[in-house]
Amino acid sequence: MTNYRPRPYVASAGPRWIFSYADMVTILLVLFVAISAHDLRRIEARSRMALPVKPPASPTAEAAPKPAAAEPPADLDRARRILEERGLKPLLEARGLVISLPQAVLFASGDDRLNAAALPMVAQIAEAIRGIPNKVTLIGHADAVPIHNRRFRDNWMLSVARGLSLFEALNKRYGIPQSRLSVAGFGSYSPREPNDTAQNRAANRRVELVVLREAGAVR
Repeated sequence: MTNYRPRPYVASAGPRWIFSYADMVTILLVLFVAISAHDLRRIEARSRMALPVKPPASPTAEAAPKPAAAEPPADLDRARRILEERGLKPLLEARGLVISLPQAVLFASGDDRLNAAALPMVAQIAEAIRGIPNKVTLIGHADAVPIHNRRFRDNWMLSVARGLSLFEALNKRYGIPQSRLSVAGFGSYSPREPNDTAQNRAANRRVELVVLREAGAVR
């Protein structure tokens, strides 16, 4: 009887191509991971380049000084002081030297004829500004109460007429050249105060004499 020895059982690991496939998948995975990491670093670098760079603040840096307010012209300031000494209350504004004259001092209600009692005051103003070459604008203002009489159909016409009356007095009586003078009328459209009380309406009825900051030649 022949001796029979059974061979040991060896489990099959499958076809050989599976090993090659697994190696290829592993290599591709590593490659994809490397590419992704490289792209991520490149994107981060570009993002940092795109961000605005703020320079570090210098410890010795100081805030820029604010521009100083423009000094009033010397001749306007001198005229202001002269008029203050004579009891008036002129103001130096951005547009120039402003002398606000109440209607009650200059004119009767609803009228544009200059009161005789106001002439000494107008003479003092003319004396203070006569030597200044700057232009002068006379601006009439009224309150919001409607007016309609034989001479004026509305407040705008009244405000212009009062400016013209002051124009004639400064020119014909006190020698201020016409080349320096101009007239404007705002009616009730530029009030100083709300037109809600009698006192406020009285403040709004006025003629402003404005010596402008810009100098002009006297002819």
